[in-house]
Amino acid sequence: MTVALFGGAFDPPHVGHVALLEAARERYLPDEIRVFVVAEPGHKEVAADAQSRLRLAHAAFPDADVQLDEHGYTVDMLRDLGIADPLFLIGADEWRDFATWKEPDEVLRLARLAVGTRAGVEGAPDAPDRVTFFHFDSPPVSSREVRNRVGRGVPIDGLVPPPVADLIWDSGLYRS
Repeated sequence: MTVALFGGAFDPPHVGHVALLEAARERYLPDEIRVFVVAEPGHKEVAADAQSRLRLAHAAFPDADVQLDEHGYTVDMLRDLGIADPLFLIGADEWRDFATWKEPDEVLRLARLAVGTRAGVEGAPDAPDRVTFFHFDSPPVSSREVRNRVGRGVPIDGLVPPPVADLIWDSGLYRS
């Protein structure tokens, strides 16, 4: 049984996150997909509170098991989950920073990594055996860009799934 794990701050989740998850679903055919919203990421600050980001993630990933992750670091979450050889999904941007993660060798011992690459971003030729790369189509979008646009009152159509946009506007998230 293959369990795919996709974690992040999702501040907010955008169409790139959704595209990565869908491409991984098609490529790896996991039996189960779990999305983890990191309550307090150990490596960056977040703009929205954990419960708001959890609601946004439920809206973005309606077909996945979406949960709040109280661990600040991936390795700690993987240790506590105790799932045998899960597939941990990340984007190429995260892969570039992977060596700076807390205990990256232990992450690779506990899980296989599936790295989603967008056009113009290729995988590293010296990647360890437990790392695979897959391509996905996504517009260039970032959570920071979405937050900035919302703060300026600029539409975010096409950058986040419509249910996520509705929640952002209705709740007043990311407004200056």
